[in-house]
Amino acid sequence: MSEQNLIMAREGAAGTLLMNRPKALNALDLPMIQAFQAAIDAWKGDAAVKLVVLEGAGGRAFCAGGDVRAVRDAAIAGDRAPVSAFFTEEYAVNEGIAAFGKPWVSLIDGVCMGGGIGLAIHNGPRVVTENALLAMPETAIALFPDVGTSHVLPKLPGQLGIWLALTGARLRGADALHAGLATHHVPAGSLPALRAALVQSGDAAVVERFAATPPPASFDAHRATIERCFAQPTVLAIIAALEEEGGEWALQQVAILRRMSPTSLCVSLELLRRGAGMTLRECLDAELVLTGSVVHDHPDFREGVRSVLVDKGSTPAWTPSALEAVDPAAIAGMFTPGR
Repeated sequence: MSEQNLIMAREGAAGTLLMNRPKALNALDLPMIQAFQAAIDAWKGDAAVKLVVLEGAGGRAFCAGGDVRAVRDAAIAGDRAPVSAFFTEEYAVNEGIAAFGKPWVSLIDGVCMGGGIGLAIHNGPRVVTENALLAMPETAIALFPDVGTSHVLPKLPGQLGIWLALTGARLRGADALHAGLATHHVPAGSLPALRAALVQSGDAAVVERFAATPPPASFDAHRATIERCFAQPTVLAIIAALEEEGGEWALQQVAILRRMSPTSLCVSLELLRRGAGMTLRECLDAELVLTGSVVHDHPDFREGVRSVLVDKGSTPAWTPSALEAVDPAAIAGMFTPGR
């Protein structure tokens, strides 16, 4: 059992899932995704399974996201089939969780990014501890917010979702609750008792007994700035608004945005603006089209993964290198199937 990447079990009234790639921070590979689908298929119609409890092994991470190194390797080899399979099957799992029909309780203690958020965000409760660290860091590797988050992020209050998507800002547990990504804040020391109560009762409402009042959001002082500036229609307009706002925090956001892939920033903003008016299925379909455009047809994804995950910390050479040089028509074209 210890060699399985996803350990699936029946305990009491619950189905339990343990992501078990601790050395890789429980990053998702295709066999894990397929195991998630098997669990959904097995338990969705099983009346004895009242809820699912999802956790990450190793104490450091819930799930750090998808295995983008493997995706990059396939892209470099010009092999579209494994990339298409990875994203198609991952997004099917995201939709399956949303349509599961029973509580899908995520116990997030440690790193939860990208694909990890996709495993938690479409159902709930979503429990975070003081050790939780949530982010959508895709623009740093020239990807975009996917796994259905293009449906969720635009609906967060006060343009928080746009800010999180473009800057990759990292939220500690309490911040994730205040932003709307989590539903409950539970001290890490209480997780074993919470898990036991969930398994024994099969009732997701027991989470309320363990929930603690979180501290205020660390971004409270910047909410008005986020709402004003990140509501602008283009990335350049967002940057101009932040520069006009002035102050240390606003200018930090400008510096962060200027480090990201210009193409990725524009794709991500366009995706989230569209996603605000689309269903989850429509968002997943749009994201799937973009995986081909971004992973295979544009050099920035391969360059971003190289700089962040392969060579770790080297400066990426984006194409184009500046936001001012991004062609809006090229961005629109990336949303077209079979381009």
